[in-house]
Amino acid sequence: MEVALKTDSRKVKPGDTFIAIPNVIRDGHDYIEQAIKNGASRVIAEHGNYSVETITVKSTREYLKDYLYKNYYPLIKDIKLIGITGTNGKTTTCLMIYQILKMLKQNVAYMGTVGFYYGDVKKPMVNTTPDVDVLYNMLLEAKDHGVEYFVMEVSSHALDKERIYGLEFDEVAFSNLTQDHLDYHKTIENYANAKRKLFEKTRNEKIAIINGDDPYYQHFILPENNNIVISDKDGDLKIEDVCFSHLGTTFKFSYLNKNYETSLNMVGRYNIYNYLTALLLVHRLGFAIDDILLLNDKLKTPSGRMELIKYGTNSIFVDYAHTPDAVKNVLISAEEFKNGRIITIIGCGGNRDPLKRPIMGRIAVEHSDYVIFTSDNPRKEEPEDILNDITVDLTSDNFEVIVDRHDAIVKGMDLLNNNDILMILGKGHEDYQETKTGKRHFSDQEEVLKYLEIKGL
Repeated sequence: MEVALKTDSRKVKPGDTFIAIPNVIRDGHDYIEQAIKNGASRVIAEHGNYSVETITVKSTREYLKDYLYKNYYPLIKDIKLIGITGTNGKTTTCLMIYQILKMLKQNVAYMGTVGFYYGDVKKPMVNTTPDVDVLYNMLLEAKDHGVEYFVMEVSSHALDKERIYGLEFDEVAFSNLTQDHLDYHKTIENYANAKRKLFEKTRNEKIAIINGDDPYYQHFILPENNNIVISDKDGDLKIEDVCFSHLGTTFKFSYLNKNYETSLNMVGRYNIYNYLTALLLVHRLGFAIDDILLLNDKLKTPSGRMELIKYGTNSIFVDYAHTPDAVKNVLISAEEFKNGRIITIIGCGGNRDPLKRPIMGRIAVEHSDYVIFTSDNPRKEEPEDILNDITVDLTSDNFEVIVDRHDAIVKGMDLLNNNDILMILGKGHEDYQETKTGKRHFSDQEEVLKYLEIKGL
């Protein structure tokens, strides 16, 4: 089953109804004639007269949201919805939940930054949280395939633009709140308020898992929810005795007067919070903590999240970190188990919050022995302008600028000696680079493997 109204003229088939949605990038009214050419027999629009049946409404977006909720929410409302929001950690946490539930033989779907997954199906995504009609289509598809649990990343943009309109969640979680997307939200308070909206959309047991060590955590504790706070200081679940190596993490935690000890094949203190959030969400669905812990050895790190490639005695990590807090977290994690130097390759995306660029530059040089600043996804900006923004305030001499990302990775690999760590940050799972001329294939992992192949390793 799929939503009867089409918002993309390219997907219109004979007999379909096309609804014209205006937005910042493009106005659906400009594509009405194309939709009719493709076979649309009816058009819903805010203005204009067309050669097929036309329904004129004040707001096509509001019409679409109400239509979806009235006609399709009753069909999907019995799926248990799990929503994760926060600046960093959404993808890792969601994919942990997805993996755990699959290993527990449950029929589960995941939707977020790296794709839409269920069963053996894996589809790519354009946005972390898609437009409301696309999301409802995914839920309907999941329902058709017997999915019982639907875990999804919920971005601040999606919450602010009501892309999850009408949905209510059985479980929600907050990972952290750090500077990002201020080009859109303008202030950190607006950013926090957008994310808080997820916690106002709970139902049934209203489970809310919250990182109590984030400075903004109180903002997400709502009296109507069943709040569970994770902390290494004082929380409902307390973290203790953390130990790191380049291969993983061991730690203890206590919850409901019971003590546990476990390990993960993942590095980074932040991944402890990600994992425990996933564990609690799955546990509150009715699964025993001890049974979940038995699955840890089989949990896989998501692609591009501290993804390890070995090069002799050196360790190369590819990570998606593209915000100041994420960069700081992964570099501090590397510092905790380093035996040699930390060399970092990093840039910043174009047409995104420029205020974070010098902050990320300072963090990189402060927590690395040497830094190579390079292009990320410059998009419509000149790469040199972005790199100037990153390095403008730097007074140290432990960095250089190499605009071409391929050349930067080669230089970083050449610098490795013994027991060094190379951090390649910013793109993670992405297999493209976006510039003024469009997208072209580019993968940090592939660049590293090509280098090793040339070296005969």
